[in-house]
Amino acid sequence: MITVCRHELKLGFKTLLIWSLSVGIMGLLCILMYTSMEGEMADMAESFSKLGAFSDAFGMSTLSIATLGGFFATEVGTVHGLGSAMFAAITAAVILSKEEDGHTGEFLYSLPISRGSAVTGKALSVLINLVAFTVICGVFYVIGFVALGEDVLWKELLLFLVRMLLMNVEIAALALLLSACSQRNRMGMGLGLALIFYAYDVIGRAVPDMKDYLFVGPLSYANASEIFAGKETPVVAFAVAAAVIAVAVAASYRVYLKKDLAS
Repeated sequence: MITVCRHELKLGFKTLLIWSLSVGIMGLLCILMYTSMEGEMADMAESFSKLGAFSDAFGMSTLSIATLGGFFATEVGTVHGLGSAMFAAITAAVILSKEEDGHTGEFLYSLPISRGSAVTGKALSVLINLVAFTVICGVFYVIGFVALGEDVLWKELLLFLVRMLLMNVEIAALALLLSACSQRNRMGMGLGLALIFYAYDVIGRAVPDMKDYLFVGPLSYANASEIFAGKETPVVAFAVAAAVIAVAVAASYRVYLKKDLAS
């Protein structure tokens, strides 16, 4: 298991570096832009907050973008949320199916290692990558606050990153199941899964009749605007997340251990 995990971490190191640096630097640049836009933000904030469904969808009716916290939540929150969801999806969507797609399964399972141990090692590597991604991006965001000479909003920032990590684990668990069920590279479907969840959350916040059902999607408890505004998240959202992760991971093991692997 440890050997498989270490091998997957080596293979995925470049992907982790590219995605984490891309998202982290984009977030850092957004934070640094605040100083140059601060004067205009005060005038724009009130106008943006009155755009109805658009304001609700992107959190501008919840927080004022004239403040650094509000600007971070609406701008960096969107960048990190979408970027991290896509990274989680593509990382997990290929982690199991690539053995069949690349015809390396026969070699892997000829070694003294069980399928269950292989799945555990691969799933663990995905989790480690997600934690590393979150930490790297978080460092860039802290650098942004410090560079502006502003106090780091530690409580809100850490809560935001932890919830984003949970969201990524949930998306990765579903993508892992997708990978276990497939014999081909399903990176495209993984990306589609992340984009569907993002679109569902945006539309759900814009359409009043859908707001009561936001808890179904993983972005419901990781919305940056609500976190930085100090709003409470329904417990049912976390319960659904825990259930989805448990069921998806268990199903991934069950499917992969019983399936006939393509040679």
